[in-house]
Amino acid sequence: MNLTSTEILSGNNLRKSYGNKEIVKGISINVKRGEVVGLLGPNGAGKTTTFYMITGMIRPNSGEVKLDETNITNLPMYQRAREGIGYLAQEPSVFTKLSVEDNLRLVLEMTTLTKEEQSQRLEKLLDDFSISHIRKSKAYT
Repeated sequence: MNLTSTEILSGNNLRKSYGNKEIVKGISINVKRGEVVGLLGPNGAGKTTTFYMITGMIRPNSGEVKLDETNITNLPMYQRAREGIGYLAQEPSVFTKLSVEDNLRLVLEMTTLTKEEQSQRLEKLLDDFSISHIRKSKAYT
């Protein structure tokens, strides 16, 4: 994708409902190259749901998500991640029952690396972060 435009990521008129409860009511957001974005608001305002729609964790009931003017609303999360769209949750980890090694391996499996290259990269990451000694430990211990 051509990433030279000013607005690199946008969510336009995003809406999400669960049953009769409308959680997100037509929010629009535009992110420019180099920006880091956070949403502020009270509990239940739809902040997390909005991020989930942008990252592809959930689909909006209506509206669209664009990356560099390309509609990515129907792209799955892993394809959006390959394009550089990520979400850092405030929770410690979504994979707390997996080992440190397995958490890293899950991320590496989303790359285009071969299995051998993934294993080599895994070893390098464990070494670079000096965490080889806890590789078999649960990620949240």
